[in-house]
Amino acid sequence: MPTRIRIDLAGYHHIINRGVNRCNVFNNDNDKDMFLLIINKTSKTHDIVLHDYVLMDNHYHLLVETKKENLPMFMRIVNANYAKYYNKKYNRSGHLWQDRYKSRYIIHDEYFYIVIKYIENNPVEAKMTSEIGKYKFTLAYNILHSKKYKECCKESILIKGFNLKELIEFLDISITEDELKILNEKAKVDVKRIEEKIVIKEIKELYIYFVNINTKEKRNKAILEAYYDGHTQVKISEYLDVSKSLISKILKSGDSFSGV
Repeated sequence: MPTRIRIDLAGYHHIINRGVNRCNVFNNDNDKDMFLLIINKTSKTHDIVLHDYVLMDNHYHLLVETKKENLPMFMRIVNANYAKYYNKKYNRSGHLWQDRYKSRYIIHDEYFYIVIKYIENNPVEAKMTSEIGKYKFTLAYNILHSKKYKECCKESILIKGFNLKELIEFLDISITEDELKILNEKAKVDVKRIEEKIVIKEIKELYIYFVNINTKEKRNKAILEAYYDGHTQVKISEYLDVSKSLISKILKSGDSFSGV
């Protein structure tokens, strides 16, 4: 069976993640504020720029720029720490996220700006607001209205690349279905080109994660790394000869990562 691959190159990434069974992961503004706090703190330690975002009730979109090949670790810490916060606050257990996050690597300027419009248009499509820039949990809202945004957003193209008038004009121009289709096809072609040049990291063989593991803490961290890199709970439990429920418990706790 061919090794699965995941693009984690330094550069621009459109990240999407949903709640398990499409259930809510943000029940109120405080939850969304906490998620942004976690993003901001983790961005500082991983050299991440958050160019845009939207936090809906049951999913989120992020447009991030990585300076290093550390996207999986960044996302692992963000999702694990928020899940710990959410489960503790609401006295729940089990997975919070539907699956590992989905990401698309962006190498075209046109697609980059389309993604921004797509992200900012999410609340309009969901009928949570009537206009782009009026929904509180997007970067555009914070630029246009509150004039406050997280440290991780200060280098965003929305702040550095536009003045307020230009930003309003940019967001006011809607994108068409044809444009999305064209750019999606273009992105797929570029992914194939990247694969041909072998610049996409291959997911490591499972045994590599557990070389020289001699403590429970290191084992748990290796389990989290293997899972978020693409290995299944079943494969990990079989390899370690432990129960799947133990693997699930470790993934839920994320206990090798510090809280906020």
